[in-house]
Amino acid sequence: MINARTEQITDGEVLSLIEDFVLHDNRTQWYPYTEKKKLTTTVFNATRRELDILQPYADDNEVSEIMVNGTEKVFIERKGRIEKLPISFESKEDLEEIIRRLAAKVHREINELNPIVDARLEDGSRINAVYRNVALNGPILTIRKFPKKKITMEELIEKESISEEASQFLKKLVIAGYNIFISGGTSSGKTTFLNVLSDCIPKEERVIVIEDSAELQITKIDNVIRMETKNANIQGKGEVSVRDLIKASLRMRPDRIIVGEVRGGEVVDMIQAMNTGHDGSLSTGHGNSPEGMLRRLEAMFLSAAEFPMEAIRSQIMEAIDIIVHLGRMPDKTRKVLQIVEITGYQDEKYMINPLFQYKIHAGLIPTGKSLSNKIKLEIRGVEL
Repeated sequence: MINARTEQITDGEVLSLIEDFVLHDNRTQWYPYTEKKKLTTTVFNATRRELDILQPYADDNEVSEIMVNGTEKVFIERKGRIEKLPISFESKEDLEEIIRRLAAKVHREINELNPIVDARLEDGSRINAVYRNVALNGPILTIRKFPKKKITMEELIEKESISEEASQFLKKLVIAGYNIFISGGTSSGKTTFLNVLSDCIPKEERVIVIEDSAELQITKIDNVIRMETKNANIQGKGEVSVRDLIKASLRMRPDRIIVGEVRGGEVVDMIQAMNTGHDGSLSTGHGNSPEGMLRRLEAMFLSAAEFPMEAIRSQIMEAIDIIVHLGRMPDKTRKVLQIVEITGYQDEKYMINPLFQYKIHAGLIPTGKSLSNKIKLEIRGVEL
């Protein structure tokens, strides 16, 4: 009776029905109250909440990631640490039903013909799911949650993710319109740091934000346009890529372009945009070091366009002024490890000027070298 009416009555009414049933049914009379309460919550989540047994962890603000490796192994990341949960799904069909509901909610479809889905939920969480015909221990579901409250530079300083001196330095570079690229490994805090840097952009500027899945929280700028990619439909039509959005953005009179993450051929359009007067652009990418990030950009550029390597490196060097490299430490904290300036290209190598370097027991400290290219600072009248 409960299942038949859940779509027509409120959550409170459903919960009241379940509580009344669990508390007064003869089959549960010997259950302790705590067990009855737990059973009530489990049944309510299964009938009314789309995440079923995962719902309590989705509602927990301290949980940043939910990782489901098939029916038996469920993990979460809480306060930077991964822990295995004492829960499991009854069957693969139950887990698949949750995945299908999540996909349908964002107008996506997952099945044996389309076994992978990557999407953003209404609350900003990002989901990735892989069907069991691809994942041998599947189905697989990963949910990355983002804090509802935007992290500030002051909080990063308090957490010792960055020093006060380095934060003021980067703030002035953003104001002056330096093109800054943020590199780092998976879960190193690139998106969070990009969010923080975006707060330093002068409020009077027109900013266009382009993302694969919308994650950034640009709140301090009025003249902002946010665009998100779109997957093709079942017939293979309607796809809108990051490259398409970058090309469209150039006709919108942007002062700055923010690309959430560079993963492939869009690097060509982003680099060209940086080189055609859109100073102050920001982006992120996966890299193990500033040098490694530059090599990855080369590889992505080369796979998307047939340019001589010398020309590719020249364009990258001219486009990117600063690389901020982040890392995740053994204690699970995230820190800025390096801030470097790209000063040129010579003898098949990038000329890199290290400005800040992280040292154990000392934190992020200046290297003693000063910024070489100060033209943008001088044009905008910003003093270091």
